[in-house]
Amino acid sequence: MKKLVILGAGTAGTMMLNKLEPVLDKDEWKITIVDQFETHYYQPGFLFIPFGIYTPKDVVKPKRDFFPTGIEAIQSRIEIIEPDKNQVKLENGTVLNYDFLIVATGSKINPAETEGMKEDMWRKNIFDFYTIEGTTALSKFLKYWEGGKMVVNIAEMPIKCPVAPLEFVFLADWWFTEQGIRDKVDIEFVTPLPGAFTKPKASQVFGDFLDKKNIKLMPDFNIARVDHENNKIVSWEETTVDYDLLVTIPTNMGDDVIERSGMGDELNFIPTNKQTLQSDKWENVFVLGDATNLPSSKAGSVAHFQADILFDNIQSAMDGRPLKAKYDGHANCYIESGFGKGILIDFNYDTEPLPGKFPLPGVGPFSLLEETKMNHYGKMMFRWMYWNLLLKGAELPIESEMLMAGKRA
Repeated sequence: MKKLVILGAGTAGTMMLNKLEPVLDKDEWKITIVDQFETHYYQPGFLFIPFGIYTPKDVVKPKRDFFPTGIEAIQSRIEIIEPDKNQVKLENGTVLNYDFLIVATGSKINPAETEGMKEDMWRKNIFDFYTIEGTTALSKFLKYWEGGKMVVNIAEMPIKCPVAPLEFVFLADWWFTEQGIRDKVDIEFVTPLPGAFTKPKASQVFGDFLDKKNIKLMPDFNIARVDHENNKIVSWEETTVDYDLLVTIPTNMGDDVIERSGMGDELNFIPTNKQTLQSDKWENVFVLGDATNLPSSKAGSVAHFQADILFDNIQSAMDGRPLKAKYDGHANCYIESGFGKGILIDFNYDTEPLPGKFPLPGVGPFSLLEETKMNHYGKMMFRWMYWNLLLKGAELPIESEMLMAGKRA
């Protein structure tokens, strides 16, 4: 019997499992999925916990709830991947041989990469919101904070969900206004990018939103260290920014197993063909979601669109046929802008976010690069879609290829 092994049961790995399980011949293929954790997190929901919109229980479910029957699910840490031997060794001593491997081990924050960040003041007045522990600790802090200077800093790119730091400052502006202390809080958005976002036109739009909300933007800041004793972040050029509260998006890196296996770059992301999602080095290894080194966003929508492409390509590879499906870098993101409104962007490798209507040309109901209440509702509806449709591999009415219909140049 042939063997397909999927490493990682997060968003990307679970979607691929549910897409492939119904179509692979059970007399010919055995599917195994491996993950060391039993809990699945709806990570976009982490953003809302500090502001009391969601609680931790709103973003947590058991991973096994989303596994189809008839597959092998193993809860274990992965010791090493040995792609030249077509095998994976688990911490418990099990060796998994495979004919095809899908690596969906994701990415995670690494605050220790920045000197002084993860020391005495970690989760006292220095917080992340990209983990369940960080976002719940920040929620408790904000509940009793009386004001001061809040700095939101991106350590370096790439990061999971590049719009989330902007959403955080927009929601913070709303939250402090609702609490009646906005006039007691200075908010500064400090980024290594030359502007508010990775794409120039959208960056200008978001920069205008920051100005409108009286949020200071400091671009081109490459953090070297955190001076936690004096409440300062310091750049490699020795520029300093003072803070009372530091909300950090630390360096994002791929899983440690990628480094142990010698499969990744300096950030433990695996070199991957940007269109076919096949490993650059091993023909029977495919990479999905945040584990790739692709120049696309590390976001849930990207994993969804990539999964559609990989679904076709891995079946072609199994049949010995050319890989014809091409991923174009498509991503779309709902961006909370506060006060019950949101913005939507849709883009790919080559095309920047443009104004228009989505997903139906001229109809919507969502508006691109425009702040509307409907876009906020889209963001809030997505949690139900995630748990009930996306993870289960259901077909959604959005093409994996970005379409220009409905967009205005």
